[in-house]
Amino acid sequence: MPNIKIKQFVGTFAENKDVAREIRTKKILPLLAKGRELTLDFSEVTGATQSFIHALISDAIRQYDDKALDLITFKNCSPIVKEIISTVTEYMQES
Repeated sequence: MPNIKIKQFVGTFAENKDVAREIRTKKILPLLAKGRELTLDFSEVTGATQSFIHALISDAIRQYDDKALDLITFKNCSPIVKEIISTVTEYMQES
């Protein structure tokens, strides 16, 4: 299962939406299109903005519904990052 290390792209704080879009379009969506599982590894990332997480995963959820969340594993998330991921995923599932 591919392990995408977020720190490699953003450092210790994930806030750049352009970087999130690049990860989404070049890494996440191609794997989901093939039905492959993947891990988003937030090791050493202490925080993230809601806009970063939204840019990272919202299109995947929009395109693949709940299947995206079945295929994506979120790993080593700080409590703050977990909360933001939860907020974004709940919002996307409601809309």
